[in-house]
Amino acid sequence: VQLQACGGGLVQAGGSLRLSCAASGGTLIRNAMGWFRQAPGMEKESIAAISWSGGTTHYIDSVKGRFTISRDKAENTLTLQMNSLEPEDTAVYYCAAEGTEWGLGDLPMKADYWGQGTEVTVSS
Repeated sequence: VQLQACGGGLVQAGGSLRLSCAASGGTLIRNAMGWFRQAPGMEKESIAAISWSGGTTHYIDSVKGRFTISRDKAENTLTLQMNSLEPEDTAVYYCAAEGTEWGLGDLPMKADYWGQGTEVTVSS
């Protein structure tokens, strides 16, 4: 399975971006999925995840209330809506999926499938 992420860009603080991730070459409808990010000079961190069913979501505290993760199982896509962006959100964002099925999307997520990163820059 390949994951393809898109939607990054440059935005001013307080603005919004919507990241999308499409799966191809297979289906991940029975797998938890999520988003990671890696800021310059920092380790990659697991920031949001959604259960295989889409019924449960988890977020780290710094994005809770601002970011929303969702999935469309019919389209085999994953989305991260990012609102009220802050300069601290500047990072390369990666979509990912667990290899095991029926996951609940707990954080930090154990990812086995990775998309290429999409860069998000938030200017102050």
